Amino acid sequence: MVSIVSTVAYLGLEARSVETQVQVAAGVPAFVVVGLPDKAVAESRERVRAAIAAIGLALPPKRITVNLSPADLPKEGSHYDLPIALALLGAMGVIDAETLSSYLVVGELGLDGRVANSSGVLLAAIHAAERGLGLVCPAAQGPEAAWAGEVEVIAAPDLLSLLNHFKGSRALPPPEPGMVSDPRSGPDLRQVKGQESAKRALEIAASGGHNLLMIGPPGAGKSLMAACLPGILPDLTPAEALEVSMVASVAGELADGRLVRARPFRSPHHSASMAALTGGGLKVRPGEVSLAHLGVLFLDELPEFQRAVLDSLRQPLETGTVTVARANAHVTFPARVQLVAAMNPCRCGHLGDPALACARAPRCAADYQAKVSGPMLDRIDLHVEVQPVSAADLLLPAPAEGSAEVAARVAEARAIQTDRYTGKGARTNAEIDGDLLEAVATPDEPGRALLAQAAEAMRLSARGYTRILRVARTIADLAGSEGVGRVHVAEALSYRRQAPRN
Repeated sequence: MVSIVSTVAYLGLEARSVETQVQVAAGVPAFVVVGLPDKAVAESRERVRAAIAAIGLALPPKRITVNLSPADLPKEGSHYDLPIALALLGAMGVIDAETLSSYLVVGELGLDGRVANSSGVLLAAIHAAERGLGLVCPAAQGPEAAWAGEVEVIAAPDLLSLLNHFKGSRALPPPEPGMVSDPRSGPDLRQVKGQESAKRALEIAASGGHNLLMIGPPGAGKSLMAACLPGILPDLTPAEALEVSMVASVAGELADGRLVRARPFRSPHHSASMAALTGGGLKVRPGEVSLAHLGVLFLDELPEFQRAVLDSLRQPLETGTVTVARANAHVTFPARVQLVAAMNPCRCGHLGDPALACARAPRCAADYQAKVSGPMLDRIDLHVEVQPVSAADLLLPAPAEGSAEVAARVAEARAIQTDRYTGKGARTNAEIDGDLLEAVATPDEPGRALLAQAAEAMRLSARGYTRILRVARTIADLAGSEGVGRVHVAEALSYRRQAPRN
């Protein structure tokens, strides 16, 4: 007899249907798993054997063959344990095999029969809803699966409870959708004293979704201002919250089944590898740039990152996606991020202070900043010099304007962009290009003249020219201007610096 249970394989944010086929036949007793399983799937037979023994059943002394179809699709992860166990119980006649055909099953099994959490449950639930199936998943992830909408979710704490549910002796209660997580709390801009030009650049970056680089000495407040950014960004829309939550689900980071409401803020250490930043690894999973999707990726001490690691971000920053290539598959994750970076002007950090600068200045600054490639710097819209903070600055009273006031202006600018780009494939000014960019960001005649003069003097690349137009459009939105004028172009140019020749 052959019993079949549906499950899924994950390729990025795509869930592909997989049939778990189990045959119990006469022959030398054996338990074989085929269908291109990885090590975790191949070991599932031992977990399944122990879990079934824990509920008082024994495997028949026959040849048990498990086939994960399609056989040419790589199978990774421990979420195949539960579908294998249920299909095996169906083949043994313990559970009605016809009942199992109405469900898609995911979950890891413990040796005592408990159903442990597995990544990607939200994707599996959405896939089940699209196919008109119910979903069987771990109890702790039932609230996560319930967000998929019109889908029957059976959230099982252990294999015995699930067996009793299917036999009708004790039904499991349907889970409720998890509460939406609270917006991120962080430092307030009132904590930043002075730095008016840097705070203005931060507001522009937040309003248009632009990339930002802050250059200044140690202790000037660069990291503090970056940490303030989530507090002035608008909350995710429902559609965006689902996108971000799907990435977190695949990574196994969706806490308590709660959809993410605040924009992600990721701050990897400068020792991060390329796989950690862009995704990959032995079992392909999203990297920091994907976990920051629709949020902020903060890279502190930018030149301290390996150059190859930084340059691996160049393609995601342009396209908004990252593709991890493998010999047997290509996995694509979303990566529409706002990059915020901070760096010292030189290795000692005190280039502008003759009393503190090292003996190699200014040569040390050129060598240090050259560790970041010109093409990488060209992809950053705003470059701002952060001035040192003196003791006298710290004694000043807190600024009257904090994150709440700046967030209100950012929300107004974002609302303008939402109305302007609805149905046009863009969310913010940072994403516009081509004909749409020309239609909404072409400056008036004085602005064009200034931009042409600056492009010649600064030797701007086509990318740099485009990014100045995007920033100017955001500055105009903050000012409530319908068109882009000379004053908006002038301010956008003030945040641009020529990339060094490496």
